[in-house]
Amino acid sequence: MPTPSYEIPPEMRDLAEKSVDQARKAFESFIGAAQKAMGQADTTANSMQSSVRVIGDKAVTFTEQNVRSAFDYASRVVKVTDMQELMQLQSEYVKAQMSALQEQAKDIGSTVSSSFSKPNQG
Repeated sequence: MPTPSYEIPPEMRDLAEKSVDQARKAFESFIGAAQKAMGQADTTANSMQSSVRVIGDKAVTFTEQNVRSAFDYASRVVKVTDMQELMQLQSEYVKAQMSALQEQAKDIGSTVSSSFSKPNQG
């Protein structure tokens, strides 16, 4: 007995795609403001340690990469036409994100370790 095909209506995909686009635009605005705030904090807080700045910059960069990846995934999800395609896309996304998060954690850990294990100079 063949499995029934559950198709997602084009109107629903269009609505979801518009929602993803609006969310992406809001995120772009938020990231711009966050980067501007980081720049202002950098100029007004000259006494802030450079290692903390580096870690903060990495955290913002990784967050931006991860959210962009999620938006790209969402853009692809709203275009799927059946459950099999959705499950394949989900599997690929999860694998890619787990790999990215692992690398980001190693990078932050290495930065923290090297930044705070240095003897104080000054």
